[in-house]
Amino acid sequence: MVTLELKGLHRVRSKGRVYWYAWRGGPRVLGEPGTPEFVASYNQAIDSVTTPDNSRFRSLVALYKASPDYKKLAHSTRRNWGPWLDRIADHFGELRIAQFDRPERIRPIIRQWRAKYAEKPRTADYGMQVLSRVLSYAVDPLGKIASNPCEGIKQIYNHSDNDRSEIIWTDGDIAHLKKTCSVEIAHAIDLAAHTGLRAGDLLRLSWSHVGEDAIVIPTGKSGRRREAIIPLYQELRDVLARIPKRSPVILTHSKKGPWAPGSLTKAFDTAKEEAWSKGDNLHFHDLRGTAATKFYLAGLTAREIAEIMAWEENTVERIIRRYVGRGAAIKEKIRRLNEVRSRT
Repeated sequence: MVTLELKGLHRVRSKGRVYWYAWRGGPRVLGEPGTPEFVASYNQAIDSVTTPDNSRFRSLVALYKASPDYKKLAHSTRRNWGPWLDRIADHFGELRIAQFDRPERIRPIIRQWRAKYAEKPRTADYGMQVLSRVLSYAVDPLGKIASNPCEGIKQIYNHSDNDRSEIIWTDGDIAHLKKTCSVEIAHAIDLAAHTGLRAGDLLRLSWSHVGEDAIVIPTGKSGRRREAIIPLYQELRDVLARIPKRSPVILTHSKKGPWAPGSLTKAFDTAKEEAWSKGDNLHFHDLRGTAATKFYLAGLTAREIAEIMAWEENTVERIIRRYVGRGAAIKEKIRRLNEVRSRT
C-alpha cells in the first residue's frame, strides 16, 4: 500500500472495503490512495474549509486587509487595527454579508458587540471605527452593500469630558519646564512648539529636511503621502541654531544618538513630573496647538496652516478650533476687526 502523507486523513473499513475521508467527519476522498485523482479530491476538501465563503462577512475582512486602502495606512495604525480586525472577523465572520444590508436588523447586533467594551468607552468607539472602515470599503469600492450600517450609531465616549481644545503650552509653561529638564528635552519642546510636528515626525526629522526656506518632511500619520512644509521664520531658525549638529537627525539624547520610538515622550513625561510634582494637564501632543496658535496669531489663513501642518483642507477649520485656544482666536478676530476699522 502507498504511504500517505496527507494530513488529517481518516480511514474507515465497511463491508470489506476501505473508504478515505479528508478528516474524521469530513467529506469523502475519491480515487485510489496515491493517485492524482485522490490527491486532487483531498485538496478540494481542504480548500473548501481554508478559502473564505465569499458570501460571509469574514471574506470582507480578508479583502480589506489585502486592499491598497489598508496598506496605505501608517504602520502604527495597521499595528493597532490588526488585532481589531481579527476580533471583528471572529465575532461577525459567519454572518452573511447580505445581513449588513439591512441596517434596522444588523445595528442591534453591532451595538451588542460594542457593549462588550462599554466599560472603556474610547476602546469601544475605536473598535467601531475599525468596523465602520471595513463596512465603508464594502460599500465602495466593493459594492457588496448599499450603505454603512455603522452610520447613525453614536459614539459612547463623551469628548466634552476630556476636551483639550483650549489646552496649549504658553511661553510661561515652557519656561517653567526648562528650569529643570535636560537641554535635549528643551530642544524637543522648542522644535515641537515652533513646527507643530508630531513626536514621531520629530524623531525622524533630519538636517537634510531643512532647506533654504522651509522644512519639508513627509508625515508618518499620512503614511508619508502628505508633506509638512514649515517656513523657516526667524524664531524657528533661532531654535535650529541652538541645536548642535551631532547626528543626521536633529533631535538626539544625552549620549548624542537618535531617540528610540517612544523614548522621547517617556523622557518628557519624567521631566514634566519633576517640574510639576503634583502632575500637570499638559501633554507633549499639546505643543501642536501651541504651534497652530503661533501661526494663527501671525495672520496665516486656515489654508496656509493646513499646508504647514499637513492637515486636510476640508477639515482644517475644525482642527483649528480644536487646537487653537479660544482666547487666542478672539484676540485674532479683534485684531482683524481693528484693521478693517482703521482702513475706513
